[in-house]
Amino acid sequence: MEFAQAKQLLTPVKVGMEDFFYADWNMNLYRGCCHGCIYCDSRSLCYHLDHFDTVRPKKNALALLESEMRSKRKPGVITMGAMSDPYNPLEEDLRLTRGALELMLRHGFGAAFTTKSALCARDADLLSAIARRAPVCARLTITCAEDDLRQRIEPDVSPSSQRFAALEQLSQAGVYAGVWLNPVLPFITDTEENIVSILRQTAAAGGKFVVCFFGMTLRSGNREYYFDALQRDFPGIREKYLSTFGNAYECAAPNAQRLYEVFKAECTHLGLAWRFRDVNAGMMQHQPKQMSLFDD
Repeated sequence: MEFAQAKQLLTPVKVGMEDFFYADWNMNLYRGCCHGCIYCDSRSLCYHLDHFDTVRPKKNALALLESEMRSKRKPGVITMGAMSDPYNPLEEDLRLTRGALELMLRHGFGAAFTTKSALCARDADLLSAIARRAPVCARLTITCAEDDLRQRIEPDVSPSSQRFAALEQLSQAGVYAGVWLNPVLPFITDTEENIVSILRQTAAAGGKFVVCFFGMTLRSGNREYYFDALQRDFPGIREKYLSTFGNAYECAAPNAQRLYEVFKAECTHLGLAWRFRDVNAGMMQHQPKQMSLFDD
């Protein structure tokens, strides 16, 4: 097995409660991804990720993580999944993510992650235990309500139905969990039916929130990969992108405003949080007093 070298795992995160999901540090235990999602921004050339489709665990990751944890003056929230899914197929055997959660529990750190894998439900016991002492937030990326469409745009991830089942398992274990409904692909997943179905399935599974931006981003590297996939699997859609967006970085769904209004109304009806400030407040509500969000 090929390993990736790493001198540091924890990268400080500086975001406000209203800007994004709250965390004190970001961490990737693996490098690369094998999900095959046609829209993945991490393929962008600016990230300089060679052999992106090959997942490589980071060498001595857990020993390095524990050393970094011990060096911190106080615990905080560690988030995973920004560039590499913490529940990729290698995790089933290597258990680096589970080992990291065990360390977070031992040292009093909070845990958050974003994943497209139903494997995350395996760690419901650890996440539940951490949640009794520190903030926890599980975010399952779900872009398609139906498995058939998911297969065409996310070929090598857990079916949407399995991710909703994992969300239900986590929620039943007392884990604060919800859905990252991004990206929304113009002319493909930007329908009211898709958005509303995801919201209703999230609520039915016990999820507490859904966050959505109603569009996608394209830049050198991922744009070419995405357009090739459109040409192969969605005849005529590539031409719509070129005529509508040109080479724009931000590609909002043409009906984004209408989708946003439908989204807000349905979230309110279902009792789902959808603003970052409300999602973060939900995560932090069981935060121990010694872990003040506003301490230096």
